[in-house]
Amino acid sequence: MTPDAHAISTVAQLLSVLDLDSTQARTTEDIFTGSSHPMPSGRIYGGQVLAQSLLAAERTLPEDRAVHSMHGYFLRPGDASQGITIAVDRIHDGRSFSTRRSQAYQNGVPIFSMIASFQDADPGVEHAVPMPDDVPGPEMLLPDEQRVEGLPAGVVRMLSDRAADVRHIDSPLFLPSDDSRVPQQGVWMRMKAPLPDDQRIHRAALAYLSDMTIQESILRAHGLFWGLPGLKVASLDHAMWWHRPARVDEWLLYLQESPNSRGGRGLAQGRIYTETGDLVASVAQEIMVRVPTAE
Repeated sequence: MTPDAHAISTVAQLLSVLDLDSTQARTTEDIFTGSSHPMPSGRIYGGQVLAQSLLAAERTLPEDRAVHSMHGYFLRPGDASQGITIAVDRIHDGRSFSTRRSQAYQNGVPIFSMIASFQDADPGVEHAVPMPDDVPGPEMLLPDEQRVEGLPAGVVRMLSDRAADVRHIDSPLFLPSDDSRVPQQGVWMRMKAPLPDDQRIHRAALAYLSDMTIQESILRAHGLFWGLPGLKVASLDHAMWWHRPARVDEWLLYLQESPNSRGGRGLAQGRIYTETGDLVASVAQEIMVRVPTAE
C-alpha cells in the first residue's frame, strides 16, 4: 500500500478520534473523554462510539488480555458536534477472563451501552468455516466512491473522505440497483493508510468497520437503497466476536447475510476474513428499518 496525502490524512483523523483522554475523575468507574468525526447527518457513526467504548475498556486491562466478545446497544442518536464521555465499570477480573461495561454519555444520558469480555491467550481446539473460493479479489473492484456516478457531490465527498477503502462485490446501495434481491452481499475493506503496530488499535478499527455496510444485507433483500426518500434505518444493537488477530490496514472480506426481517426490524450477520482466508471475526446486528409507503 502506497497511500497518498489525502488517505494518510483521513486515517490520521480516525486515529485522533480513537485517542481518548483519561481524566482524574473516578468514583467506581474509569472516565474517558473523546471527540467525533464530523458527519453530514450530524449524528455520530455507530462504529465510532463502539470502537471508542472498546478502547476505553481495553485501557483498564493489561495489553495481553484481549477482547474476544462484546454485546452493545445503541440507546440514543449521538451528536457529532459534541464531546463524548465514556465510563468503564471493572465488573470482574479472573485468572484468565475479565469483564468490562462501557457506557458512552452525552448531555448526561447514555447513548451507547456495552459489555465486553477479555481473555489471555490460551491454547485449545480450533476450526473455522472456510472462506468461499469464488469471490473476486479487491484489486478487481473499484472503490465505492468511483461507482456512484449521479450522487450529490457532498455524498461522493463523504465516501472519499472515509478512512476506509470499501469495495462492494455487487453494486453499492447508494443508488437503485438492478442486482438480484437476495439477503446477502460481500464487501472488501481496509484502512487507506497503515495503522500503528498495536493490536488494540486494530481490534478497535475492526469494530469500527464492522458497523459499516452490514445493514445492507437486509436492504438488498427488498430492493431498498440508502438514498430512497423516506427510508429510515437505525442500528439497535451490535454483537461481535474476535477469533484471530488481523491487521485492518490489509484487505479483509466482510461476508454478510440476513436470516430474517419482520416487525420493522431486520437481523444481519457477518463473517470477516483475511485475504488469505483466515476467519477473523463474526458479527451480528439488528436494525430498525421503516420503508416509505405509497399514499
